[in-house]
Amino acid sequence: MGRRPLPKNHAGQKSPYPRLYGRHAVFAALDNPARVFRKLHLTPATAKTLDLPKGINVQYGDDHDLGRLVPADAPHQGYVLEVEPLEPAWLGDILAEGEADGDNRPILVLDQVTDPHNVGAIIRSAVAFNARALVTQDRHSPGESGALARAASGGLEVLPWCRVVNLARALAEIGEAGFWRIGLDGEATTDLETAMSGTRPCLILGAEGEGMRPLTRENCDQLAKLPMSGAMESLNVSNAAAIALYAAVRRGL
Repeated sequence: MGRRPLPKNHAGQKSPYPRLYGRHAVFAALDNPARVFRKLHLTPATAKTLDLPKGINVQYGDDHDLGRLVPADAPHQGYVLEVEPLEPAWLGDILAEGEADGDNRPILVLDQVTDPHNVGAIIRSAVAFNARALVTQDRHSPGESGALARAASGGLEVLPWCRVVNLARALAEIGEAGFWRIGLDGEATTDLETAMSGTRPCLILGAEGEGMRPLTRENCDQLAKLPMSGAMESLNVSNAAAIALYAAVRRGL
């Protein structure tokens, strides 16, 4: 195990690997057996809070040293972990497992939601409300990052995340597996609770402002809306996802 002071010239260098920061994100990654660790940066104080995995490369620095490894003003809390990205889940495997065991949990699909804070918050809600998986198009979604992992509050290490090349093709595959593909649209005439009744739901959310792309809409079985008052036109996409996932959980209560 390497234990040496953080080199001063290393702090300003860019890394090709995601750097996770903050207690929740780092602890969750360290507990994930699927993670490959590159380097763990700690302060002398935070080092006392961890039982370090064997063989992990550890470097020490003060708060300022660690702060130079992450975006300006990022709340690293004395923990920065450089990792290799997780292997994405395969959609076919997710669908096959659900078919075999009768899993009725929702699948969540994001169409060009690109802000890492929103995607991280959505992952956190998806884990909280026991979603089966997240599906995004690889080219139009953020990669793993410290900001995303922090917003996910450990959920990045738990939720299966399927990154697909063609979202329309993935939606067709999801439909063939028996899911009812519901696109959230504020102008729909049916409310979400009614649309989900008696279904295995796949919930689809588009980017804020633009919403779902036309081809994505064409691959929905139904459009539905959240029961909002007319006083507010729309919600942040992460808030909308949380409400939709809660409504999916309510089906079984």
